[in-house]
Amino acid sequence: MFTTLYVSAISISIATVLAIFGAIAKLSNNGFSFAIASFYTSMFRGLPLLVQIYLLYLGLPQLGIFVEAVPAGIIALSLCYGAYMTEIFRAGIMSIDKGQWEASRAIGFKFSLTMRRIILPQAVPVIVPPLGNQFIAMLKDSSLVSVLGVWELMYLARTLGQREFRHLEMLLTVALIYWFMTLIFEIIQKQIENHFQKHR
Repeated sequence: MFTTLYVSAISISIATVLAIFGAIAKLSNNGFSFAIASFYTSMFRGLPLLVQIYLLYLGLPQLGIFVEAVPAGIIALSLCYGAYMTEIFRAGIMSIDKGQWEASRAIGFKFSLTMRRIILPQAVPVIVPPLGNQFIAMLKDSSLVSVLGVWELMYLARTLGQREFRHLEMLLTVALIYWFMTLIFEIIQKQIENHFQKHR
């Protein structure tokens, strides 16, 4: 369980950073930045996550680049979910009235200051609900890292199930653990949403 949470927490943190930069790039007037961000979101949303994991862990060694199992899983989850979350951040930023941008420009705010002090604080309440859903989905998708032999929940369930010939018991147990973790994070997400609703 610790490995599952560890992989998910690091991946969602990296994915959030990628999503912020990706959203800003897609909203910028810079053609190169827009092209790179569009290619990134299209590619990583278009490939199955399992294919991305295998490309990093099995494909890169053929190019002389060796990535350990856990880092490969984290990178794949981060890149994949960062692409989806880019669109969430972009939609959240676009939901802010254009007058806010115009007002900030009128008083001499630069783009970075406008984003940090005016736009993002207002966009956060819009972004939080789908962002929470993405984390819960990532928590479950982290089970795909088990194909690399990472000792996480799904790998443990498969290993013990094969050893004891008790696949049903092991899989039901791990299913309940995932459900329990999901319920906890749903409660946390609801509390965060209520917090931002009160301070809007």
